[in-house]
Amino acid sequence: MEKFVKNYVEGFMAGLVAKNPGEKEFHQAVKEVLESVAPYLEKYPYLLDQKIMERMVEPERVIMFRVPWMDDKGEIHVNRGFRVQMNSAIGPYKEGIRFHYSVNLSIMKFLAFEQTFKNSLTTLPMGGAKGGSDFSPRGKSDAEVMRFCQSFITELFRHIGADTDVPAGDIGVGGREVGYMFGQYKRLRDEFTGTFTGKGQAWGGSLLRPEATGYGACYFAQEMLATRGKSFEGQTVVVSGAGNVAQHAAEKAMRLGAKVVTLSDSDGFIYDPDGFDEEKIAYVKQLKNVIRGRIKEYVTRYPKAQYFPGERPWGIPCDIAMPCATQNEINAEDAAKLVAGGCYCVTEGANMPTTPEAIAIFQQAKLLYSPGKASNAGGVATSGLEMSQNSIRQKWTAEEVDKELHRIMSDIHAACVKYGTEEDGYINYVKGANIAGFIKVAGAMVDQGLV
Repeated sequence: MEKFVKNYVEGFMAGLVAKNPGEKEFHQAVKEVLESVAPYLEKYPYLLDQKIMERMVEPERVIMFRVPWMDDKGEIHVNRGFRVQMNSAIGPYKEGIRFHYSVNLSIMKFLAFEQTFKNSLTTLPMGGAKGGSDFSPRGKSDAEVMRFCQSFITELFRHIGADTDVPAGDIGVGGREVGYMFGQYKRLRDEFTGTFTGKGQAWGGSLLRPEATGYGACYFAQEMLATRGKSFEGQTVVVSGAGNVAQHAAEKAMRLGAKVVTLSDSDGFIYDPDGFDEEKIAYVKQLKNVIRGRIKEYVTRYPKAQYFPGERPWGIPCDIAMPCATQNEINAEDAAKLVAGGCYCVTEGANMPTTPEAIAIFQQAKLLYSPGKASNAGGVATSGLEMSQNSIRQKWTAEEVDKELHRIMSDIHAACVKYGTEEDGYINYVKGANIAGFIKVAGAMVDQGLV
């Protein structure tokens, strides 16, 4: 089996790289899945005959377009927009739009590919997609962001719809941006449909949607910790990021009894040895969501904290690490620091924040380690619940949504354990998540024929 896996992965990746040169993030995402599912493919060779993996890595549709807009001084700018509709075998294309200067085709394809498996894991009927632009809202006025969003949707609107493709927010796209895009979509289509998730509460949004990714990551971590007879109670937690996911992961971990000591942004990280409390978390939300400031300003308000410019928080000793910022933020050196600092659980809140070399270090040390496609699926799961509420024109209580979110994350964990438990009892969550997600999508693709 090992020889087959090695030859299959090497041959497949050689063809993929040749066909998609320079797309290193996409290559990384595909290779991780391949290494997990290759033994399964050997056991079920009809999937090889059906060329399921060759079909899965090829997007069903890639839309790339220009986005012209005018700033407040009357200067014209041109950005590039993307929507990668990767796979619709189990439902309409679903998930986020990212506005960040780093956005390119490789990142969009990697995110859409990951999303296909993540959505499958939720058990909800949603296919995989991702979109975005190399536009950054940072430093822009509300009027400039509105003009950009309206221009972006003026092209994208023809490719999305409640039964076709349902976008949501992501990095750089929060409630403000979703509102502007939804308004322009409604204007162009002359219809009020649940085509976006992450909407405002007054116009179709679900309770707990902003909290869902961070809360869901903590619910997943609870399940992981329980396999070793542990919980968040009394544990020191290091969180990266300071956006929506990081804020709510820190908030939920704190409420579950942990001491959360770090947050970060692209400029550096803060370390608060006293840990965050409700007041401090509320200040971070005000700082990042309303004032749109930088995390270093936290130290001015709470001088016991320290700010480390240009650094990541992985050198701070901890029990649990929750990377909630962006892709490839934990490298091998960072992983070694975490292991040396006593960390025994890494739960990803971001998409692919850990490099393959770092994952190998975690798994060799037998850490509890979960990939984002499993542990950060709470956001898209709650988006799916928002779609359901929109379809039946009802609004569920926060308690109802939270109960469903908790159940979904527990079910995802159970699937990872089922397919990822090794002979020595170690739970390989990467393998478990990849195989569990793959089986459902592959089965649907076989059932629907060569389309």
